[in-house]
Amino acid sequence: MDRCIVLVDAGYLLGAAASLLAGEPSRSRITVDHAALIQGLRDRAESDTGQPLLRIYWFDGAPDRVPQPEHRRLRVMPRVTVRLGALTRSDGRWAQKGVDAAMHAELTELARNRACSDVVLVTGDGDLLPGMMAAKEHGVAVHLWAVQAADGDYNQSEDLVAEADERRVLDRVWITKAVRAKELGGICAPPPVPRPEIAAILSAPLPESALPVTAERPAQEPEHPTATAARNGAEERTAPAKGVPTPKDLAALRAPGAPSAPSAPHPTTATLRWSSDKGWVDRPAAEPSEAASMPTLAQLTTAEQRWADREEDITTVGGDPYEVGQVFARRWLERLGDHGHLQKLSGMYPRIPHRVDGELLRYAARFGLLAHKDDQIDEHDRYAIRAGFWREIDVRTATERTPAAE
Repeated sequence: MDRCIVLVDAGYLLGAAASLLAGEPSRSRITVDHAALIQGLRDRAESDTGQPLLRIYWFDGAPDRVPQPEHRRLRVMPRVTVRLGALTRSDGRWAQKGVDAAMHAELTELARNRACSDVVLVTGDGDLLPGMMAAKEHGVAVHLWAVQAADGDYNQSEDLVAEADERRVLDRVWITKAVRAKELGGICAPPPVPRPEIAAILSAPLPESALPVTAERPAQEPEHPTATAARNGAEERTAPAKGVPTPKDLAALRAPGAPSAPSAPHPTTATLRWSSDKGWVDRPAAEPSEAASMPTLAQLTTAEQRWADREEDITTVGGDPYEVGQVFARRWLERLGDHGHLQKLSGMYPRIPHRVDGELLRYAARFGLLAHKDDQIDEHDRYAIRAGFWREIDVRTATERTPAAE
C-alpha cells in the first residue's frame, strides 16, 4: 500500500521536548497544543515519505490505563489512534510499562499485513530494533525521527539509528510550533476562556477568624486540653490538635457557647462562611433537610441514557474540569422532573448537597482529573468542576425566571 503510518512514543517525544525547552524531561514543565502537534506530524510525514498518511498511532502511559484529558482529546482527532500502556510510580517517579511492547507489536503487524509502504518511528528506545528489522524484511521503508537533544548528543539508541532507512531530526524551530516551556510564559494552545468565578474564589481574603494570631490580635482561645493534661501529669491520651482548622472547626469556635476543641461536635447554630465568585456567603453548618430529598443523576438516568452518556463522554467531552461540571449539571437538570429542586438548590449556593457533590466528583474521576492513588487531589480542578456545575445551574435558573418576569 502506498501510504505512510506514524508511530509516536509520546514519552520520548514530549520528554525530549521538555529537556530541550525547559532543561529537564518532566512533561509538567511544558504546555502542548496537541492539535498543532498532530498536524505538524502529519505534514512532515507526508512531505518526507511522499505518501499520504493512513494513521498516526500515539503510544503513551496512563495510571491504571485510564485515559487522561489529553488522551481523550487526541483519540477523537481524525486519523489518530491512541494506545495506552500502564503508568506506575516507584521511588517518587512515574515509569511507563508496556508501551514499547505495544509499539513493537503494532509495527510488526502493520508490516506483515502490508498496510503501508513507509513507517515513521518517533522514538529512541533500542527495544524496537527487532520490530524495525522485521518491518524492513517485509519491504517497509522505516523513517526514524529524533527530537533535537538538549546537549547536542544522541538521545536515541545508536543501533536504532544505524538500522533506520531514513533519519530526520525535529529541531527546536519545529518543536516550538506546538510546544512551549511554561517558564517562558509561552502558551501555544488557544488561551483559555476567562473564568472570573474561579479567580474570585481563589483570591478571596480569609475571614477574620482564620487569620494568624499577631501581636495586635492576641489569642483568646483557652489552652489546648493536651497541654493541660501534660502539665498535670495525667496519663490519659488525647488526640493531637489539627494543624489548620477546617471551616467547620472555625464555625464551631464562633458559635455562642461552643466547646474549645476543634474536634468537638458542632452545634446546630454554627455558621459556615463560604468563599464564592459572589463574595462571602454564610450558610448553616448542618446541611438543609431538603438536600436529602434531591435525587442523584444515577437515580434519574435510564439504561438507554446511561449508554448515550458514556458515548458522549468518549467522543465529545474533552475532560476540561469546567466542562465536566457543566456536562454533569446539564444532564441532571434535563432529567429533573420536579423543578422545585432547582430553586432549592439555587438557595444553597455555593454549597452542593453531599450526595450530588460526591457523584459529581466521581464522574470527574473518569477523566483523570482527580487523584491517582498517592497523589493529592488538585484543589483548582475541584473549584473548576464546581464552578462549571453552578454556571449551568445559573443559566437554567435565569432562563426559567425570564418568562415569569415578562
